[in-house]
Parts: sequence; structure tokens; C-alpha cells
Amino acid sequence: MAAKKTPNFEKSIEQLESLVDALESGDLSLEDSLKTFEKGINLTRQCQQALSEAEQKVQILLQNNNGENTEESVVDFDDSDDA
Repeated sequence: MAAKKTPNFEKSIEQLESLVDALESGDLSLEDSLKTFEKGINLTRQCQQALSEAEQKVQILLQNNNGENTEESVVDFDDSDDA
């Protein structure tokens, strides 16, 4: 199985923050704003994919750690913040 090249999550987040700053500045032309927005969407998708893969790995590790009670050891991730 060939190794899949994945971008660094933290680097992608930094790039995304930089793009947001550029868009919020209001100094970009409409064309540049659209290109920047498109780059941001692509980075967001990459980050979401990386998070999804990390969640799957955590679930597998938890299942492998406690094979007897796999349903109890796997915890679903909740997107809401109850704090």
C-alpha cells in the first residue's frame, strides 16, 4: 500500500487563518478575493479530512485496546460545546 501524502494539519490551519485575515482586510480585488476564498474552501476540506482520519484512528486504537467491550470503549465525538 502506497503512503498517502497528507498536508500538515497545523500548517493548513495557519494558512487558512492567513487567508481569512487577507479577506477581512478588504484590500483584495474581487477576483483575488474569490481565488483566496476558493483556496480557503480547499484548505477547510483538507482539514476536515485530516480530522476525520484522526477520529477513525482513535476509534480503532480504542477498539484494539479493549477488544471485549468495544462499544463501551468507543466514544462518539460531539460537535456541540456544552460549556
